[in-house]
Amino acid sequence: MNKDPFKKYIRESEPDKQYKGYAWHTAIGLQAVDGLKTSEYLVRTAVRNIEGEISFEEANALLQAYYEEHPSRNAEDRTEEADKVSARIAALLSERAFSFTPNEYLSIHRKIFTGIYPHAGRIRDYNITKKEWVLDGASVLYGSATELRATLEYDFSEEKKFSYRNLSMDEIIHHLAVFVSRLWQIHVFGEGNTRTTAVFFIKYLRTLGFEVTNDIFAENAWYFRNSLVRANYNDLKNGIHETTEFLELFLRNLLLNENHPLQNRTLHISGTFKAEEKVNIAPEKANIEDEKANIEEIKANIETLFTPKTACHIYKLLEKFGCQTVFGRSDVQKILGLKPTRSTELLREMAAREMIEPVSGCGKGKYRFKQKKN
Repeated sequence: MNKDPFKKYIRESEPDKQYKGYAWHTAIGLQAVDGLKTSEYLVRTAVRNIEGEISFEEANALLQAYYEEHPSRNAEDRTEEADKVSARIAALLSERAFSFTPNEYLSIHRKIFTGIYPHAGRIRDYNITKKEWVLDGASVLYGSATELRATLEYDFSEEKKFSYRNLSMDEIIHHLAVFVSRLWQIHVFGEGNTRTTAVFFIKYLRTLGFEVTNDIFAENAWYFRNSLVRANYNDLKNGIHETTEFLELFLRNLLLNENHPLQNRTLHISGTFKAEEKVNIAPEKANIEDEKANIEEIKANIETLFTPKTACHIYKLLEKFGCQTVFGRSDVQKILGLKPTRSTELLREMAAREMIEPVSGCGKGKYRFKQKKN
């Protein structure tokens, strides 16, 4: 099957198929925020829905029946979650009904995750932290469990009072970035916050007159999440300030069809990757194109060779190191937060599948991503 059968519907079809194609493409793409991958069965089911053969209700029923007959034997396999959540998000994005209220936000989470998370639609009652690659393992300071409802209601109240009248598009984009980043920072749920926020935000944008029917969310979901992280993180002693600049680039592409590069490595707090790109882009253009080709080939292989969770780990390593940088077990531990044994196992698995190759002269156990041969 075509790896991405949805683009033809988004770009060429009649309005109803175009709208459904966008909804499915976005819904499936959003699973990347948690490193999840959908099944071929889900894609076939989605195409049947787009073509008008089955309704969204029938699509969800088919998925339920499929996984009752084919339960996963691997506790780490979250394909069932990815498939069911994608179908539910696609249905929600295809609905025009929407109300700008905290209850709508909670309801979206409940509709997406019922039967998947026991806390679906419920505000968490415990505090959380999450290690972020983009923050070198640090965590955003999320909302306090005792204040979540009040904080959520306050943010909604402030946005309802806000007037977009007489604002320039730059000002509108900036305000929207601030609003969605603050909503996400509350992290009102135990899990599923980014996917819920994305669905809610898309539906809210429609009420403001934006169509939001391109492929930006579908193809840049991880960038969206990382840009939300950067919009909510300060480390003043090291000169790091929260910024919506990355989120605004995402929104300009989403809402204005601009074409800013959305590369996760540029969001890393070290600034190393961003600086390297600025310095090398002119004299090393040919090398950059080769690097891009290598990375794209590696990404294609990752999706076919590894489980979703392992693939997510490898994506992070690829974003960090590219095809040139040498790395070892300690680097893997630092980037992914894994224990030494699991880091060693991951490197062995990648080497066995010829994803990486050993490098001599740099010490024992050093590797880099394997480049294609010209």
